[in-house]
Amino acid sequence: IGVYDLKRDAFVPDTVLDDRRLWLKIDYGNYYASKSFFDSKNNRRIIWGWANESDSSSDDVAKGWAGIYAMARTIWLDNDGKQLLQWPVEEVESLRRNEINHQGLELNKGALFEIKGIDTVQADVEIDFELTSIDNAEPFDPSWLLDPEKQCREAGASVHGGVGPFGLVVLASGDMEEHTDVHFRVYKSEQKYMILMCSDIRRSSMRPGLYTPAYGGFFEFDLQKEKKISLRTLIDRSAVESFGGGGRLCIIARVYPVALVDERVHLYAFNNGSTTVRVPQLK
Repeated sequence: IGVYDLKRDAFVPDTVLDDRRLWLKIDYGNYYASKSFFDSKNNRRIIWGWANESDSSSDDVAKGWAGIYAMARTIWLDNDGKQLLQWPVEEVESLRRNEINHQGLELNKGALFEIKGIDTVQADVEIDFELTSIDNAEPFDPSWLLDPEKQCREAGASVHGGVGPFGLVVLASGDMEEHTDVHFRVYKSEQKYMILMCSDIRRSSMRPGLYTPAYGGFFEFDLQKEKKISLRTLIDRSAVESFGGGGRLCIIARVYPVALVDERVHLYAFNNGSTTVRVPQLK
């Protein structure tokens, strides 16, 4: 990644990319003003960030507050030295209640599996997607790296693909008029595979005047070696915080579903790709 120059008090990257749109990000969503500290007791670096509101300033006044902290994350350098990985600190797991566990699910094209038995308003979901084949992966266009959000908008969760989209539908109303999609698509690029991860909140709420983009980013993944892509999503009413590929790409989004008023929201795993996806574990 690079080195820190003490004399110049500056970070010097190994590779200089003039176009900042190609720079890797700590988070590809609504994440700002992060700070980190070293936890010497547990030999880990922890990072905290702020997620501001995506509704109006008048809503802030009505609530009497604005902005939340994202979950504290452990951050470390990947074994290949190319990027930072992030994961919720292990203390978050102490908040878990009423655990459920599904194993050996199979999601064929068009599958929509409802995850029941948990509080879908506040949930910590971990799911592994095992690819039965990567032969149908669509070709990757390098220009997409300049605007991955555009690719998330144009190739949304309802648009059928080769390998993907597959992922989670969270905070969904009974009629699916409101829902947030967190999903992956797999693309083939020369001798490697590129994974597009999206957190699409365009249909997250029926309320007018909200900022509802389709967040997204790409990460490289060795699918020849490991044909399983992990996703962990933390749901907390207006916050949807997702970690893809073992923490290679993170997205936090703020959403405001009307369905939350009576707390009748649903949670699903889905696959809209032509390739069957197995779920060896969902918890």
